Amino acid sequence: MIKAVMVINTQGKPRLAKFYDFLTVDKQQELIRSVFGVLCSRAENVSNFMEADSIFGPDSRLVYKHYATLYFVFVFDTCENELAVLDLIQETLDKCFRNVCELDIVFNYSKLHTILDEIVFGGQVLETSSAEIMKAVEEISKLEASSNSITLVPKTVSGWRNR
Repeated sequence: MIKAVMVINTQGKPRLAKFYDFLTVDKQQELIRSVFGVLCSRAENVSNFMEADSIFGPDSRLVYKHYATLYFVFVFDTCENELAVLDLIQETLDKCFRNVCELDIVFNYSKLHTILDEIVFGGQVLETSSAEIMKAVEEISKLEASSNSITLVPKTVSGWRNR
C-alpha cells in the first residue's frame, strides 16, 4: 500500500503532498521535513531506495527520483515493488513533462494530480502502464479543454442588453 506521495523542491518546500492515511497537518509537515532531511543529506551515487522505518513506522520503504530541483517521493509498505514504483515514476513523468522542473509542477498542478489519481487511489496502485496513464490524462485534458470552450454567459455587456 502506498502511504504517501510527495514532491519537494531542493529547498525543502513541498510542492505536492498526498497522504493516504489520516495524519494531522502538523504530523504531515513533520514527516515532510524528516524525508527532506534524509534526502538532502544523501550522496548522489547511492540507491534511490531506502528503508523508512524510523520516519513512517515498521516495514516502510521510500523510493525517490531527483529531477532538476525536485524530489519525487513515494512511501509505501513492503507489499509494493521498489523497482516497479521507480520505473513508473520515471516513465510517466518523462512522458508527461519533457524535462521535469519546478515550473512544470507549479503551472500544471492539476495535471500532476490527475496523473497521481490515475496511478494511486486510496493508497492502492491502480495502473502501472505509463501508456494507459498517458491515454487517460490526454482524455481528461481534452474534456477539460472542451468544457472550457463552452460559455454560458456572454463575454460582453452588450450581449446582456440584447436579451
